[in-house]
Amino acid sequence: MSEHYFTESPTSDAKTRELSLELAGHQVTVETASGTFSPTRLDLGTAVLLRHLPAPEPGDLLDLGCGWGPIALDAALEAKDTEVDVRVWALDVNSRSLDTTRKNAQRLGLSSISPVTAAEIPADLEFQTIRSNPPIRVGKEALHDLLTTWIPRLAPGGRADLVVSKNLGADSLHTWLIDTLGEGFDVVRTGSSKGYRVLTVHRD
Repeated sequence: MSEHYFTESPTSDAKTRELSLELAGHQVTVETASGTFSPTRLDLGTAVLLRHLPAPEPGDLLDLGCGWGPIALDAALEAKDTEVDVRVWALDVNSRSLDTTRKNAQRLGLSSISPVTAAEIPADLEFQTIRSNPPIRVGKEALHDLLTTWIPRLAPGGRADLVVSKNLGADSLHTWLIDTLGEGFDVVRTGSSKGYRVLTVHRD
């Protein structure tokens, strides 16, 4: 069976490479590894998401499905620049993704990033911010379970931003989020570019 970026413990040889890219206005060089999401470039959907995000709010920020870490790194870099106290929880099931994110955070001197599995996040922790390029290809049931597990953990006044390809069901996911989250949550489309939608969830 072939491995996916959502494989928990990849057994294939890790082929690493360096990428140079811009995050939060900084030109940085990071390491990526095979067996993680989009190891050869910054994924287009992630790039669209990053362009549509506001500055991070103080508090706990969840990068849901961190891959090699671009969303977490971007948030931590911007928070450091603006002297905003943000703790970034970089969550993934893939051990290689977590290891690569950890190395990239160390490389960039970002001590605010904690690469974690779900079991390592305190059960009572609420997030001021959630950001994600969610793993659509895990299948609808697993995706829905993931989103209903984490989005309700937004703190009152919190905000979640998700990027989803229109061709992979962004509009139907928008409707599902409205129907599923219900009262106390507002779901709106806040961006659209290059075939991707940015969906924003606000908690009252």
